[in-house]
Amino acid sequence: MRLSPTETVWMDGEFVPWDEAHVHVLTPSLHYGWGVYEGIRAYPTAEGPAVFRLRDHLRRLHDSARVYLMDPGWSVDELVEASLELMRRTGLEAGYLRPLVYLGYGTMGVAPQLDSVRVAIAAWPWGSYLGEEAEERGCRLLVTSWQRNGIHSVPPLAKATGAYVNSALAKVSAVRAGYDDALMLTPSGHVAEASAANVFAVRDGVLTTPPVSDNILPGLTRDTVLTLARDLGMEVREQSLTRSELYVADEAFLTGTAAELVPVASVDDRPLASNGCGPVAKQLRDAFHQVVRGRDAAYHHWLDRV
Repeated sequence: MRLSPTETVWMDGEFVPWDEAHVHVLTPSLHYGWGVYEGIRAYPTAEGPAVFRLRDHLRRLHDSARVYLMDPGWSVDELVEASLELMRRTGLEAGYLRPLVYLGYGTMGVAPQLDSVRVAIAAWPWGSYLGEEAEERGCRLLVTSWQRNGIHSVPPLAKATGAYVNSALAKVSAVRAGYDDALMLTPSGHVAEASAANVFAVRDGVLTTPPVSDNILPGLTRDTVLTLARDLGMEVREQSLTRSELYVADEAFLTGTAAELVPVASVDDRPLASNGCGPVAKQLRDAFHQVVRGRDAAYHHWLDRV
């Protein structure tokens, strides 16, 4: 999706015009992918725009930075306020926020100097990630030959910029083959996740999603859906899945901040029994939309009002 510029970007404590939010071409983060980031959504509510699980996202940003030996130099509370002020200045009623922790210009090498950490936050309008047709009819997934990053290669737990080359290779191969997204497996053959979303399957009324030990990023939308499902009385399991278990699932869907909740229509050209958005996916998606738009008071603690 093409970017729609907004008024300003927050960079190291200053608000700068969008077209002047520059970094040097020789920043080590560009050359070696040493950086961490988050994707966060804001939604319209009856009380004005609100950012969904902002503090949780920024805590994970700090966790990712710790894995990569970086000190952001800004506390979670400070980054929360910077994000909310950015939303105020852009005037967005809904949108997507991208905090980024990266290395400043000054040194070069595969083992970068880690004492020049910079932080930026941008916000812009962003609609459907996989497209309205995929949201309505379900997306088509291809199990890719690109394996998911393993714990002994690039830490899956951290949301790092360079690590997403793995996801990009998988996504590009799937899209060029005519599919909506790629599904990546672990070296042992278990289902890990899609290129930028977690996966859930439903079989005989049981909701299953791969565990953190299967090289997934523990997504906050994943956590939200698990919470909602349990609160709705559903049986939930975090356990390994094989691709063939997805073939015979009653339903499957993807979750992520960008994707939100998107049903799966087919995996490797095998249509799922639900033939699109099944009843469990619909119930959870409806509940999710109520929560993020501030219509369910039980989950107001997940919203930071702008």
